[in-house]
Amino acid sequence: MSPSGVRLVIEVPRWEERPRAGDSVAVAGCCLTVADEPKRDPSGAHFLRFDVVSETLEKTTLGRLEHGARVNIEASLRADSALGGHMVQGHIEGIGVVESVSADAADWRLVIRPPGALMPCIVPKGSVAVDGVSLTVAAAARDSFSVALIPTTLERTTLGALRPGGACNIETDILARTVVHFMRNYSGSAAE
Repeated sequence: MSPSGVRLVIEVPRWEERPRAGDSVAVAGCCLTVADEPKRDPSGAHFLRFDVVSETLEKTTLGRLEHGARVNIEASLRADSALGGHMVQGHIEGIGVVESVSADAADWRLVIRPPGALMPCIVPKGSVAVDGVSLTVAAAARDSFSVALIPTTLERTTLGALRPGGACNIETDILARTVVHFMRNYSGSAAE
């Protein structure tokens, strides 16, 4: 890898997917390309390697990862697969900051402040991806939004480890993003 990027290696202990070199895999919500054939150790763990360029390191939380950090990982949707959730592309638009965590077992909520430019694309009951996890927006204020986390999400993702002041990758809904872009640039009005 060039001096402006890094080689990211991720150990995936248990994963049914069998990615190959050139496949796209979302890491903490960031779409990355598997750089070479994944290696397996005797325990069955996969070691996936990705070349991450400076643009991705600067605009996502990947540049802040520490050795041994846990990340959400997901294979790309295949054209013949059932669509079981929201459309997520792995194109991170900005880094959000966790404002608060309500860790009530009956109603676990995160309040996140994304970059201001993303707020027009975040609407109540719309979708948003946080660190690659597709969620429904519970509420949206002027400069923040909240999401409710179900037990399955807390168990199977890294979102339960987020704390106030923590950073997370944000991807807004592609449909909302497209409408806002069109209205701002082609409708003849400055929709805000």
